Amino acid sequence: MKRLLPSALFATLFALHTGLAQTPAQPPSAPSAPSPATPAAGRGPAAPAPAAIQAKPEELAKIREKTAAIDSLVKGLKAKKAAPDLVTDVEAYAHAGRMLLENPDMFANQNSIEHAFVTLDQGIERGKQLQAGQPQWTQGKKRIYAYTSAIDGAVLPYGITLPENYDPSKPTRLYVWLHGRQNTTTETEFIYSQLNRRGAGNPPVADQGQIQLDCFGRINGAGWHWAGEMDVFESIAAVKKRFNIDDDRIILRGFSQGGEGAWHISLHYPDRFAAAEIGAGTVSRTAQQRPELKPFQLSTLRIWENISEWALNIHNLPLAGHDGETDLGQLESSLRARAQLEKEGYPSVGERDYLRSQGVPGLWMQSLATGHGTSPLVRQRLDAFLKEWGDKGRSSPDHIRFLTYTTRYNRSYWVSLDGLEKHYERAEVDAQRSGDGVSFDIKTKNLTRLALREMGKAREIKIDGQTLKVKAAPEITLDRDGANWKVAKNGPESGLHKTHALQGPIDDAFLDPFLLVRPTGKPWNDEVNQQALRTMARFDRMWGKFFRGHPFVKDDKDVTDADFANYHVVLFGDPGSNQWIAKLNGKLPFKWTKQSVTLGGETFAANENYPALIYPNPLNPKKYIVLNSGLTINDRGYNGDYGTPEWGDYAIVKVKAGAAVPDLVTGGLFDETWRLPSASDKSGK
Repeated sequence: MKRLLPSALFATLFALHTGLAQTPAQPPSAPSAPSPATPAAGRGPAAPAPAAIQAKPEELAKIREKTAAIDSLVKGLKAKKAAPDLVTDVEAYAHAGRMLLENPDMFANQNSIEHAFVTLDQGIERGKQLQAGQPQWTQGKKRIYAYTSAIDGAVLPYGITLPENYDPSKPTRLYVWLHGRQNTTTETEFIYSQLNRRGAGNPPVADQGQIQLDCFGRINGAGWHWAGEMDVFESIAAVKKRFNIDDDRIILRGFSQGGEGAWHISLHYPDRFAAAEIGAGTVSRTAQQRPELKPFQLSTLRIWENISEWALNIHNLPLAGHDGETDLGQLESSLRARAQLEKEGYPSVGERDYLRSQGVPGLWMQSLATGHGTSPLVRQRLDAFLKEWGDKGRSSPDHIRFLTYTTRYNRSYWVSLDGLEKHYERAEVDAQRSGDGVSFDIKTKNLTRLALREMGKAREIKIDGQTLKVKAAPEITLDRDGANWKVAKNGPESGLHKTHALQGPIDDAFLDPFLLVRPTGKPWNDEVNQQALRTMARFDRMWGKFFRGHPFVKDDKDVTDADFANYHVVLFGDPGSNQWIAKLNGKLPFKWTKQSVTLGGETFAANENYPALIYPNPLNPKKYIVLNSGLTINDRGYNGDYGTPEWGDYAIVKVKAGAAVPDLVTGGLFDETWRLPSASDKSGK
């Protein structure tokens, strides 16, 4: 018998679960789908995974030999101008070999070393096949392809599984799969497991004629954030180049750490997918576990780590959350999201293990008597959900409800929230169109600029109680000045304003292509310069190990105008050692001399202190300039579920002798026009 679950009763259940939940253990899990009704699969009370092993010198020599052979084949294929996409499919194996040689401590066991040999031999065979003009890997149901990342040039694999009766002449739905935590699933292990996947124990996903994309995710990709997040979209784009994909029938799926990634990607990009299936995602407890965090650091937790508070975005995204009944740490993620929808005014109806949100397309399931896995019954229900929304496909809605805390994630269908009154506070829009797109009724909160698309028939916009008569156009932009809205010029707002992909914090630069610039001149203060170089080296090392590539790097004397046009540019050193810091000194919100650094009215000795910040590049305001910083997350964050930004938009840091990371002296957030906060407004510090 179905029933309405009262808010008070739900709150009691939620409190019970959250009270019992503990921070989950995170041993590696297999890259395949979770096993049904397996209480100790992947997370929870399972025994810890054995430590990774180090390959022997003779084994590394063998890997080096095979990698060199692939590199030689790739060089010859490029010289012959072989098909670039197919050359990339070969080159991915050479990249995989190089990553193994750089990080020989990431083999799970002896089997993974043997798998590496087999996989690299496969790369050699691919090269020979392409030389002969007879590539075989583009045939069969299960395939491995690759793409070159625009972020850092890494050549990364992805897996494809075709349906039984695939017809390339017809647009095909795509299921995008995000795997769970797998600390030692390197490129070679990912490729091997994709082509030699174990069949037993995995609940089969029903064949609805879909292609399945298995994302590599750069191993764990910091929990599908940073480069891991971009791997999802770059992989989807690569698949679209090779297959006839129906853009309106792309469905996101993930489990465990992949579920955590699917939570944030789906709720941040609700218009990109026809539906989302999310299992056993994690919950951030950073705010509780790190009481030392300052207000500006706590603010940036609202980019990802409060993702359940973004649940309103389910309004325009069919989403099924599912968890094991006894997997309390992960069950909490669904409980929190469902509780948030209750607060938004969308109650749940049904039985405890199968609930539907009223008024939004949210579906909530529990696999009874199950831990970190999925029961056959829930798998059956999920398949019905996937079929329903895959058949319907994505369509532009007449009623949009969307919220954000940052302009990095600012779009849902025909609305874009291009300016916020205050970042990291809840901003939202409730927009309805009627009369076949003639009239619009819009309510907003914490917005200063709103872009509206699909406005070809628009005549009247009512917004926050104000009525505007408008001229129909493909896009109409509205600006708020005080309490009043007005029609504004489309495109970027004049002057400096925080807007999409130009809002900080420092770490935001590394979601897009970026270039590190190494100093070559004589530093004003050698200790500062050496600390900056150690920070740069640490960033390159950590990015390489955990994000499986290396940043683009140039000496300052080699940087061109094209680099400023194409990249966020990250400068290391001081005005003496880096010519670009010297050229920008005086154009950024600090004063830097040989003796001192002044920021926001505070002065620091320049022999041991220096600035790190992000700012619109004065040489190209469409891109960032970053000083003296890579990702500001700690070492653990590179292989964790989130990776918490620690330096905000700007910081003064202090040399720490011999250390890769300097000490943080002070930091904060610029205001919405990229100015330092006033003395009367210390909320950003």
